Amino acid sequence: MIDVVLLAGRLLLLALLYLFLFAAVRTGIGLVAGQRVKSKGTWTVSVVQGPKELKGVSLPITGPVVIGRSPGADIVIGDDFVSGRHARLSPSGDGAALEDLGSTNGTLLNGARVVAPQSLRAGDTIDIGNIRLKVDRS
Repeated sequence: MIDVVLLAGRLLLLALLYLFLFAAVRTGIGLVAGQRVKSKGTWTVSVVQGPKELKGVSLPITGPVVIGRSPGADIVIGDDFVSGRHARLSPSGDGAALEDLGSTNGTLLNGARVVAPQSLRAGDTIDIGNIRLKVDRS
């Protein structure tokens, strides 16, 4: 009698385990499919005005992108008006954000000085020293 109860318990436990795994996989697939649908493209920043070495360079904003004169920056600008760590572009939800990192000469977004983190839109221009960057969505 006890063997029958143990067998029924094992079968019930196995059925619950398979049900749990099925629910977990189904939820995971829904999240991945939903993520693909929500993504409208990646944000990119490209140099439209500046030295020949940088002009035309384009970089996706998939994580924080630091702009500055320091060799550790993601976009290195050899200009006396650019601080070592001048500005940072970072993904923010479904968009991107620009933040001035306490630079001496400031960062301009569409001609206005950035004093707090600003949300970016496609077509925005960023001026850092003598360099002009354009933000787009691809």
